[in-house]
Order: sequence, then structure tokens, then C-alpha cells
Amino acid sequence: MAEILIVEDELSINELIRRNLNLTGHHCVQAFDGASAIHLLENGKFDLLVLDIMLPQFDGYQVFERALGTPTIFLTAKSELTDKLKGLGMGADDYLTKPFQMLELAARVEALLRRTKKVETEFRLGHVRCDFDSRQIFLNDVVVECTPKEYELLEVLIRNRNIALSREKLLDMVWGYDFDGGTRTVDVHVQRLRHKLHLENYIKTVYKLGYRLEI
Repeated sequence: MAEILIVEDELSINELIRRNLNLTGHHCVQAFDGASAIHLLENGKFDLLVLDIMLPQFDGYQVFERALGTPTIFLTAKSELTDKLKGLGMGADDYLTKPFQMLELAARVEALLRRTKKVETEFRLGHVRCDFDSRQIFLNDVVVECTPKEYELLEVLIRNRNIALSREKLLDMVWGYDFDGGTRTVDVHVQRLRHKLHLENYIKTVYKLGYRLEI
């Protein structure tokens, strides 16, 4: 679990980000203006900063100068190249332009946490343990033989736990955009994971959409 500071002056967007990142297992602190963000940064420690540029009192660039090396994703409605280059040139790690999909933000957060070694190295659910470093899955501390795609599917479900993922999205995230097979591939692999790991009560089918790992 990472400690994440969300700095966004639009209440609905800030709250939506908080809820989605909370669902994936992170703890979030919210700020709605630059002054509050600077105060929180000076008096706390965060693993990651999701930072809007257009803010009241102090803009995102000014807040970032006080972030003291905290890994940062700039989040803004600005799409001009000069704004992007300015943020990245100051040392920001990533840049996401509104409007955006929450799944994309969650994926970028996880990627950045992995790069900065702030992401969890294993995940436990009942008698199941997934070791992300060794890419192994254990049931009652015994290694379960899984194919690479079965492992990758479980990791995607874990990283996006409590979030409903469509079959098409899972196909893209695990098999890639150039995969020629259909979404039935996802169903088959989900059934295998449920059977091998006894996760029938945790990997939920979302009607007419896909699946969700429910914690």
C-alpha cells in the first residue's frame, strides 16, 4: 500500500481518483489548492503525488518545487507541448492529460511505484499468496503450476482489485492489442485460476462486462 497525495481543485475528479486508488489498496490524502498541498508535503511523507497544474493560490509547478523528490504524475487539462515539456523538464515522472480513464491513471501509478520500489512485493488473499518478484503463486505455501498468462491475468486482477474489468480490457492488458484470439480466452483462463486457487468466491463475474477480484 502506498501513501498518495492527490492535489486537484475539482472536487468530483479528486474524489473519483481517491476512490479508485483506495479500491486498489492505496491510502490517499486529498488537497484542493496549492497552499494546502505544500503544507501537507512539508509535514508528511508520501510515496507518490498526483498533481494538477491549474490550482488556486499556488500552481502545480510551484507545488512540485516543494515536493522534495516525491515521484509525481502531473494531471492537467492543458495539452500544449510546452506545458508537458516544462513539467517533465522540472523532473516530473509522468504526465496525463484530462479527460482520462481511471484505469490508465491506476496503471501509471502502479508503473511509477514499481520503478521507485514503493509497490507491494507480494499479495495475500486467504490461502493464496502471489509473489510479484519471483512471478510465483502459492496455495497453502505450496507453489501452484501456472502458465505465464495465468500469472499475468491474476496480477492484473490484483493490481486492479475491486475494479470491474471488461473482457476486452483484460485481453489488451494481458495478451496485447495484436492478439488474434477472442474474449473467450479470458473466460477460459479465469476458470482455470478459480479452479487452481479456489478463488470462486473472490473472482466475480460482472454481468455482461467481465470480471472483478473482490476483496
